[in-house]
Amino acid sequence: MSSTTDHEYEKSSHHPYADDKLNDSIGTGDAAFEYGEKTEDVDIENVGSEMSGEGIPRTGVPVGPGAPLGLAATKTSEKNGVDATRVGTRVSVNNTSQIPNGGFKAWMQVVGSFFLFFNTWGIMNTFGVYQTIYETSYLRSSTPSSISWIGSVQIFLLMVGGALTGPIYDAGHFRALIAVGSFLIVFGHMMLSLCTSYWQIILAQAFCIGLGTGCLFVPAVGIISTYFHSRLALATGIAASGSSLGGVIYPIVLHRLYNSIGFGWSVRVIGFITLATLLIPNIVMKPRVLPAAKRALIDWTAFKSAPFMVFTAGTFVGFMGLFMFFFYIQLYAITKHATNENLAFYLLSMLNAASIFGRIIPNFIADKVGPLNIIVPCALVSGILVFTLIPVYNLGGTVIVTLLYGFFSGTFVSLPPTIIVQHLSPNRGLIGTRLGMSFSIVAVGALIGNPIAGAILDARGFTSVWIFGGTLVLAGTGLMGLSRVLLVGWRPFVKA
Repeated sequence: MSSTTDHEYEKSSHHPYADDKLNDSIGTGDAAFEYGEKTEDVDIENVGSEMSGEGIPRTGVPVGPGAPLGLAATKTSEKNGVDATRVGTRVSVNNTSQIPNGGFKAWMQVVGSFFLFFNTWGIMNTFGVYQTIYETSYLRSSTPSSISWIGSVQIFLLMVGGALTGPIYDAGHFRALIAVGSFLIVFGHMMLSLCTSYWQIILAQAFCIGLGTGCLFVPAVGIISTYFHSRLALATGIAASGSSLGGVIYPIVLHRLYNSIGFGWSVRVIGFITLATLLIPNIVMKPRVLPAAKRALIDWTAFKSAPFMVFTAGTFVGFMGLFMFFFYIQLYAITKHATNENLAFYLLSMLNAASIFGRIIPNFIADKVGPLNIIVPCALVSGILVFTLIPVYNLGGTVIVTLLYGFFSGTFVSLPPTIIVQHLSPNRGLIGTRLGMSFSIVAVGALIGNPIAGAILDARGFTSVWIFGGTLVLAGTGLMGLSRVLLVGWRPFVKA
């Protein structure tokens, strides 16, 4: 290992994956007791075609004549008393040497995940348009704070759904999750198109669509980690850019159609778009590995991991302030007369367009220098940009700040799953559980942040909203930076 004075990013000796032997033993040896349930996981890609049932084994495959080479084992498990020559060898997901890290099938999972993000976070990134429509016409009698609850509950259910769907995903019910989630999203949009009152919109948009997105989020990020290792951040970033593209297309569709065919049919068109695009992941996505046993709803060892808890706290605080820009930038531009109402509706699409690059370029660099080394400075810039909105009252300044915020805030969605997978989940068999745990905590921050901002807007105006949001993003940045220190120490040029 070369010296860090050469400014080369290296894996720290403090890092949980620094010892390759530990990597291979987690989940199969004594190290499993430290990180979770002592089980082995099945590598579907390496078990050949001689399988029973649905072709997705959980305990290995038969050996003997016709069995795939390399699967015949010669040891007997002293712990369980099972003859390994009879059940075959199971490959743990903790053995990263088995991960394809590319290939047609792997990149097809990225395509499928792209459209899952398109219809989860892409829908969430669109709510600013709904907020403006509801406040100015459709729900004019409701306060900004009460309207914000619709979008906040959506985001909350998207992330807290991971607490339930994480273990379901780990148990091997991948296809059921994306099928149920796809149905709820399409059905929710069709019901939203019929709504005429606040409580109906809460049920259709907040709860039905929110629960649907919650079913899709963990599968969208979890499956990529089973196909990619050294290029995981890039693959995740490409997939996550689907949320930005959704945030570009859906606001434009809604705004253009709303003025011509009305709210109901505008939402139905969006529902048909979700139907068409969600068929793709349901067709092309295929799990590569399945756990050999059911996982617990909670991985209690995670609460003993200081880096995991501090990073989760950082994302919790950061997400409290993150979406205020998304929810209120259009209304702010109209209120401050920075632009006309027609152009203001395109600000959210501009923000999400910039976020496409903000999820791919930083993630590409993150594979080289480490995701924590990227998310901390990007989050810092995002927090500063929120404050810069305070003195901006013209079109040029508003557009520039919006584009920059879209780029730098993109890492908030694309990099946390990669960080949890690569640095904060020593047992890869518990990835779904830890993702669900972390994002269910973060969901509370996303739930309460925007309604509080709406109440502040009613009482004190936009300046106080931007101060509140910017402070939260910067505080979250500080906690993320602390988690990096806990993980690898103070050395700035260590890959983390």
